Amino acid sequence: MKHLLITACAALAACACMAQEAAASAPASAAPATAAAPAARAPRAHARRALGSQSVTVRPFGTLKDGTKTNLYRIQGKGGLVIEVSDFGGRLVRCYAPDKFGNLADVTLGWNTPGEYEDLGFSMGTLIGRFGNRIKDGKFTLDGKEYQLPINEDKNTAATVRHCNLHGGPDGWDKKVWKARPVKDGLVLTYVSADGEMGFPGTVTCKVTYRVRPNNVWSIDYEARTDKPTVLNLTHHSYWNLAGESSGNVLGQELQIFADQYTKTDKGLIPTENASVEGTGFDFRQLRPIGAKADLMKADPALAAMDNWYDHNFVLRGENGKLKQAVLMKDPVSGRTMEIWTTEPCMQMYGAQNMTDATPAKAIGKHLCQFAGVALETQHFPDSPNHPEFPSTVLRPGEVFKSRTEYRFGVAK
Repeated sequence: MKHLLITACAALAACACMAQEAAASAPASAAPATAAAPAARAPRAHARRALGSQSVTVRPFGTLKDGTKTNLYRIQGKGGLVIEVSDFGGRLVRCYAPDKFGNLADVTLGWNTPGEYEDLGFSMGTLIGRFGNRIKDGKFTLDGKEYQLPINEDKNTAATVRHCNLHGGPDGWDKKVWKARPVKDGLVLTYVSADGEMGFPGTVTCKVTYRVRPNNVWSIDYEARTDKPTVLNLTHHSYWNLAGESSGNVLGQELQIFADQYTKTDKGLIPTENASVEGTGFDFRQLRPIGAKADLMKADPALAAMDNWYDHNFVLRGENGKLKQAVLMKDPVSGRTMEIWTTEPCMQMYGAQNMTDATPAKAIGKHLCQFAGVALETQHFPDSPNHPEFPSTVLRPGEVFKSRTEYRFGVAK
């Protein structure tokens, strides 16, 4: 694709974000604990948000191990929000959001090269398909026929016995280079998944549209069709740290989840039943620090399989298929806020408990840490094809799968 010139506004935003010194909470120890953070800085001339016209620009991102070239698309919104997205897995590589003084920071975790995404894992910032989350033993039955998917999570310890297909398998949609087409305020990504790819039936044509709106909203519209009955569960696996990536852990940042129930799991992280959040560490019905109920999480032996932290599905209030609020996240220091709205019935929260200070960050010379961010993945229930009591994830010929998720960025008043 022809290399487009980066606008002056986009360049100013890039300079601001590289210069930004994000406020941080202290690195986590083995037991989660909320850490105090320094006061937010007043605005600086070189760190103000860039307001101006909408723009979409593109530049080379790098080459994959198989020689495939990838691109990075920068979408600048009129309100100051800027995202950078790769056609490699539809990854959100950077997301620059203003704080209460207008200072920009990159608030999503990621890396600087496609090779790092290939090597380092964590499903970092990517589109997930054909089926997000876990399918037990990689098996499901559809219209009387059993399908066997590849097992890409296989772990047997005293705490956990995992044997499942996770996020579509070892060569899922996150490993694909999508066809990308810039539009006025965003990017249209398309991918055709062949019949039998990763064991799933049917040729599925998927279109995902990213838009950055003038009011600092990043919206994702998913659309898919199939030529044979299949199952489908799409999500986005971004990690968020509203103080700025590589700024420390997120335990002191505040979270509200609009859910009265969460989904319990067995030792393989496969759903067993929905349960009330009342009296548990999963109670985020009121805005509170992410690390505030670490004692309850640590004391529950049933949570040993996920290191006594969060890797769970929340059952959202509201009607499936209708746009509703799932999340409010707030950094009390910078004042940045993020709301997530979705038409999906559920959301998975993963607390990055398996990250370490050996994990590199985007900022030069910096590293991530345990609890460096939080993934908030809008979705259908895990293992839905094996649970008829859950909303169906079956897609049939002639039907059109549609879903929307919005990330609404702002500042606390």
